Amino acid sequence: MTDTQDNSHPVNENSTTLRLVWPQWQGAGAESIRGLFSEVPLEEARRGYAIGAVVLNAVLPAHTGPTALVPVESGDLGLGKQDGIEAKEAVIKQLSGALEVIERHSPERILTLGGECSVSVAPFSWLAKRYGEQLAVLWVDSHPDVGTPISQYPGYHAMAVAVLTGHGDLDVLRVLPATVDPNRVALAGLHSWTEDDFPNIARWGIRAYGPDHLHVSSQPLLDWLKASGCSRVAIHFDVDVVDSNEIIFGLGTEPNGLTSSEARRIVTDVSSVADVVGLTISEFIPRQVIRLQQVLRNFPLI
Repeated sequence: MTDTQDNSHPVNENSTTLRLVWPQWQGAGAESIRGLFSEVPLEEARRGYAIGAVVLNAVLPAHTGPTALVPVESGDLGLGKQDGIEAKEAVIKQLSGALEVIERHSPERILTLGGECSVSVAPFSWLAKRYGEQLAVLWVDSHPDVGTPISQYPGYHAMAVAVLTGHGDLDVLRVLPATVDPNRVALAGLHSWTEDDFPNIARWGIRAYGPDHLHVSSQPLLDWLKASGCSRVAIHFDVDVVDSNEIIFGLGTEPNGLTSSEARRIVTDVSSVADVVGLTISEFIPRQVIRLQQVLRNFPLI
């Protein structure tokens, strides 16, 4: 996939929106994938996030603005654990690459298709530099992603919110063009966490709303957004926020989350009161597609 621009369409919002396809998979810890996606060999399971990004780009409506692919290492380079972060070398290299792609386009809005959760870091950081204190971040996810290099879990995707709010590995933070004040960050749908990381939410001043706060209405989030004074918002949507009792989109099962209709309502309601300048869809694992790849391997003429 290469950067493309379709000039046959009239100017609209899409013309100033970059669709960033970022099939990053290295940020997820290998051991958690081994335990949660044991049906296929680990090497294939680890790269399931990359397949998810490709599938998302294929099934979403055609984009009339620019589309760009972030280069991602498909092999085993840079997977070693350093300074408490698994695959640190790979994720920093790809973070820098993503920022270069975004800077080249200098978009007003960014739609990011991942890939694991850390794919929000580059676009949201870049938007934070562009819009400053007018930008709020809404993290719609079962997990808080506030881990740091001293956490028990070394997967970088669980550190995305920490990094965006200026906490964590200094080598990562040096790459970022800007961070977001924790007071302008809210977690929506949070109901699964590790005890060593959870206190960071209150310590840093991030607002958090569990599914029970949002089943009936999006009003708590609208009140938070109004109080923030922000006119623009970047929304991170991890597909595992959808109740796994309804459907399993992500790597693991996360029961008792938001229903799909509730998640859709939240995004719609927020977009009705603020300018959505960033949207990330992440953590999609297309299990049937991956299993089908296995079935078809070594078939003739393929």
